[in-house]
Amino acid sequence: MLAGAIAELERSADATWGVSVSLDGGEPIEGSRAADELRTASVGKLLLLVAAALELEAGRMTEDSPIGRAPEDAVADSGLWQHLRQAELGLGDACVLIGTVSDNLATNALLRVIGLDRVDAAGRELGLADTALRDRVRDERGPGDPPALSTGSAAELRGLFERLMRDELLGPAVSGRVRGWLANGVDLSMVASAFNLDPLSHQAPDRGFTVINKTGTNADVRADVGWVRGPAGSAVYAVIANWRDSDPRDAVIAGMRNFGIALRDALAISRSSA
Repeated sequence: MLAGAIAELERSADATWGVSVSLDGGEPIEGSRAADELRTASVGKLLLLVAAALELEAGRMTEDSPIGRAPEDAVADSGLWQHLRQAELGLGDACVLIGTVSDNLATNALLRVIGLDRVDAAGRELGLADTALRDRVRDERGPGDPPALSTGSAAELRGLFERLMRDELLGPAVSGRVRGWLANGVDLSMVASAFNLDPLSHQAPDRGFTVINKTGTNADVRADVGWVRGPAGSAVYAVIANWRDSDPRDAVIAGMRNFGIALRDALAISRSSA
C-alpha cells in the first residue's frame, strides 16, 4: 500500500521528492531519492529546539531566560511574535512559538542567543550528515548568504523523528521537551491534512489518531516530517518536495494529502497490507 502511494506521489507533480516512512519502527519504506539532501525550509528549526533543550538540561539557561528581539531579528512571514507588543520572551515561550507556529522572529532571536555553532554541535552529536539549520531566517537571500534556511534528507529526518518519539533524541529529557514544544503545531496542511484533525487543538486522540509534526514551507519547498498514532499502530514519516522552474504547489499539496490518506488507511485497518 505505502510503496504504491510513494510511487504515485513521485509521479504526482513536477518536483523532486524525498520520501521515507516506517510503520511501528519496522524497515523503512522509501522513495528513490530518500537519501538525497534537499531544501527543507523551517524543518531545520527542529535542531534549534534540540539545542535549546540541551541548554536547559545542562543548566546553562532556564525556561525564563530572557530572549529579547533585536532589530536584526526582524523578518516577515510565519509567526505571531512580530504582531505582539511584547519585546521579550522567556526561552520556554520562544520555543513554544517556534514549535507551534514556526515563528520566524522567535527563531532568529533564539538563534542569536544560543548561536548557530551550538545548533551545529547538536547536529553532530546526533550524527546527522545531511540535516542542518544553515542560517537564520531572511526575507531575501543574497549571493553571500547560505542558499537555504535548512537542508535534510527524508531518510535522516524520518530517523530523527523516530528517535524523538522513542525518547532517544539525546535522552528522555531532551526528547520530552522537544515533543512538548511541537505538540500544538498548527500546520496540518500537508501529509497531516489527511487525518482531518483540528489544527488548533489536536493533542488528544481524535477518532483514534494523534499527530505530532514539523513542516517547512518556501516558494519552492514543501516538507512535512512527523509521527502518527492510529488504531492499528504508529508511523514516522518524512515527505519533502523541491522544485525550481515551475509552480506545482497545487499538485504537490494534493499528492502529500493523498499519501497521508494511504498512511491513515494503513494505520486504521492493517499493517500487513503496507
